[in-house]
Amino acid sequence: MEKNTLFDKIWDAHVVKSVPAGPDVFFIDKHFIHEVTSPVAFLNLEKRGIGVKYPHRTIATPDHNVPTVNQDQTIKDKLSRMQVEKLRENCAKYGIELHDLGSAHHGIVHVIGPELGVTQPGMTIVCGDSHTSTHGAFGAIAFGIGTSEVEMVLATQCIMQSKPKKMRISVEGALGKGVTSKDIILYIISKISAAGATGYFVEYAGSTIRSLSMEARMTICNMSIEMGARGGLIAPDQTTYDFLKGKQYAPAGDDWEKAVAYWNTLRTDDGAVFDQELTFDAVDIEPMITYGTNPGMGIKVVDNIPTTEGMEGSNKTSYLKSLDYMGFAPGEPILGKSVDYVFVGSCTNGRIEDIRAVAQFVKGHKKADSITAWIVPGSREVEKQAQAEGLVAILEEAGFELRQPGCSACLAMNDDKIPAGKYAVSTSNRNFEGRQGPGARTLLASPLTVAAVAITGRITDPREVFQN
Repeated sequence: MEKNTLFDKIWDAHVVKSVPAGPDVFFIDKHFIHEVTSPVAFLNLEKRGIGVKYPHRTIATPDHNVPTVNQDQTIKDKLSRMQVEKLRENCAKYGIELHDLGSAHHGIVHVIGPELGVTQPGMTIVCGDSHTSTHGAFGAIAFGIGTSEVEMVLATQCIMQSKPKKMRISVEGALGKGVTSKDIILYIISKISAAGATGYFVEYAGSTIRSLSMEARMTICNMSIEMGARGGLIAPDQTTYDFLKGKQYAPAGDDWEKAVAYWNTLRTDDGAVFDQELTFDAVDIEPMITYGTNPGMGIKVVDNIPTTEGMEGSNKTSYLKSLDYMGFAPGEPILGKSVDYVFVGSCTNGRIEDIRAVAQFVKGHKKADSITAWIVPGSREVEKQAQAEGLVAILEEAGFELRQPGCSACLAMNDDKIPAGKYAVSTSNRNFEGRQGPGARTLLASPLTVAAVAITGRITDPREVFQN
């Protein structure tokens, strides 16, 4: 009997047609759209006189460049306003469900999908956004697509896609104090590089992964892209089912029992073969932080920035260019470096567990005077819950500014930009040059590390600040 991986089982069940020596015609269960990558796709459909094949399989929300203050007012930025208006027009025209600004379920697309129970095990999910891989935490094949592919999915509910290679990354053991899922994924990327999983779809496995909450699993799958992978996924289990049960779009009654019976088959068979296997020990993972201009340039917060020893030619040149941009020198410690901004949010770490963690650690403290601290919930639901649990009051007392839902300073497509030359420790997913604003210097870290930095005003080991 053939042994299949979880990825094989889902992929093979969605192949409509295989093209000899070419890509598969691949069926998509759910399609998420937002204001940035959908307008041109809809425009092309209109030009070709084509409709949307299955409107009920597409869900929309504006998130990338929406303002995070005064969302009840007219958007000031002309391009952003036009894109959001076009999203509204297109959703109304084609009968697509839209969670608009100000609505109860507005938010970042990769936060509201799981929140609503739209994201479910065994599904294929795409969106015109690279971090669609977030949904893989539920045992789904989820990946980002380009604008022409957004058009293809709207028109046919299918996509032409070559099957990627398969990698399994196992993490075993118990995590140490102050170590989070964000540290796990930053650690893995630092070990294999920002290109180490190029061409692969990654399954995360092992006792450490199984012990994580769904929100923590989403953080890990979210950043699969930052090591070059097409996507990442985790086998569904009781933790998955408990998260989904009772959600608006989750199955109910007899349908729930049938769904769980199917979901229980979604695991890699013993003896199934991967193209590559890696295993890491949780004991070696500590609070992490990036120091350079790609997510693979990460170290334990207690370590020194690597030297150029052993580097040659273009590798050494690009490394030194990156450090020059960041204002760092090879071999120096990163602990104690002054910071100007902290940002808690994005589709990586803008969920209620992230905000709870920060609030828990800053309670009774005040942020450093030198720090500007932004908290941006990933959705209206997260915002509402944070208020109900008293987290907003704690954070505001500590000097944090709570903004309204959106992608915000993750990619600086709105007014939430880090000024040139300033340092921001961020819970987001990318630290490229200018990612958070022209000339901004970004260091990626976990919500706990961000909380510690906010209190001290400098790069700090969270285990040293929060002893209890």
